[in-house]
Amino acid sequence: MVSKMCRVGDENETRQENEVYCDLGVNYLGESKAKLIRVSHGRMKLWTLRIITTLLLWTCIIQLVAIGEVWGPRLLKSWPSCSSPPNLYIPPNLSSVQSTNHFPLKRVYENNGYLVVSCNGGLNQMRAAICDMVAIARYLNITLIVPELDKTSFWADSSDFEDIFDVDHFISSLRDEVRILKELPPRLKRRVELGMFYELPPISWSNISYYRHQILPLLKKHKVVHLNKTDARLANNGLPLEIQRLRCRVNYSALRFTSQIEDLGRKVVEMLRKNGPFLVLHLRYEMDMLSFSGCTKGCNTDEVNELTTMRYANPWWKEKIIDPEIKRKEGLCPLTPEETALVLTALGIDKNVQIYIAAGEIYGGERRLRSLSKVFPNLVKKETLLESSDLMFFRNHSSQMAALDYLVSMESDVFVPTYDGNMAKVVEGHRRYLGFKKTIVLDRRVLVDLIDEYSDGSLSWNEFSSSVKEAHANRMGSPKNRVVISDKPKEEDYFYSNPQECFADGETEIVVG
Repeated sequence: MVSKMCRVGDENETRQENEVYCDLGVNYLGESKAKLIRVSHGRMKLWTLRIITTLLLWTCIIQLVAIGEVWGPRLLKSWPSCSSPPNLYIPPNLSSVQSTNHFPLKRVYENNGYLVVSCNGGLNQMRAAICDMVAIARYLNITLIVPELDKTSFWADSSDFEDIFDVDHFISSLRDEVRILKELPPRLKRRVELGMFYELPPISWSNISYYRHQILPLLKKHKVVHLNKTDARLANNGLPLEIQRLRCRVNYSALRFTSQIEDLGRKVVEMLRKNGPFLVLHLRYEMDMLSFSGCTKGCNTDEVNELTTMRYANPWWKEKIIDPEIKRKEGLCPLTPEETALVLTALGIDKNVQIYIAAGEIYGGERRLRSLSKVFPNLVKKETLLESSDLMFFRNHSSQMAALDYLVSMESDVFVPTYDGNMAKVVEGHRRYLGFKKTIVLDRRVLVDLIDEYSDGSLSWNEFSSSVKEAHANRMGSPKNRVVISDKPKEEDYFYSNPQECFADGETEIVVG
């Protein structure tokens, strides 16, 4: 009995001890859990504080960058960076470079369709066409797809738009005027792949009313219209003032070259400026120009045959039978290097001045340049100024090389083109826009007669020089009115060579011929 009672007592004590241990265990676990909760809560506060601090720091940095964009060199831009050497000389009037990234607000409008364009020709012909297409898209309230560049013409340049121009700047800087996309939306892209779009070459030199009455209905019907030719498809004159000024805005602000091209352009200008003033000679004496025009002055028999064969083999060049002498007498041929040396000397150009030749490979090479370099020994080209490594990414890309020449031409003290092609005209107009920088526009019809008279002894040197100077006294890029020949747009003054609506108040008069 006693033993049983003892066992019962022991069991009760054991149960009580276990209950005590259980209570202690529960209390211990509860305290541990509470501690863990307190620790987790503390860590959350710490991480929240860190996140808020980080956000505040980034907000301050963004604000400082924004201030730097506004205040420019006086603040953040005076600090050296790894991307721009602090001692790099940048010409004060390097016109093509825009540093601001403050883009306008987007224009909201009801979209009437999508315009796809394929540009044709060389760089400056395509440049003018892009300006025209933006103006047309704005006027018709449509969406423009970033233009495709010519890859099939004589130059066979595979460059895309973004290889030459800053595509993001192009899109963003014009967003208050027109919506521009890098490519069609997927749904419309599939429609195009299935052939569900309309394609045509627009009529050359068309007024804006042509696009409103002929192209806009096609856009509304088919949603996508592809213009497969863009050269000179918009008239020089008779357009609304806002359209003319938009063409200028695109040309002189939105079409910025890539940083790679602009950096190399700065480098060339810096090298030239170190040695004083320089003249850019756009010596358009390249194989394609001579073959296309049929101009063979100074060429030997083999060269004439080679140029003729090329012309007949090229399907884009419609004129095949050409009398080179008649062409030359009409002033339709580029000056030869020998003729150029005579003219520059007659104009009184300093023989020691640096002359940068903005051109591709001169036909006939050094043999044809010999007479020019004899009179003007400081002839340079991008290929002689720069290391081969500098031009490595530009080789076989004629449009990118032409872009480099364009930049240097814009910054020269004097610009002299020997032929009035697209580069000559577009650069002339850009230099006018920048304050009528000196551009000598040669009157080749007059010059050919004077050169022949001097060569056969009919004129003395003094008579020849005086006549050349007199003929060009008013052809130095000074302000003048654009001449209109309403029924002959090819013969009238080109808009991009003298965009007078964009000068000052745009009140200059357009003279009708």
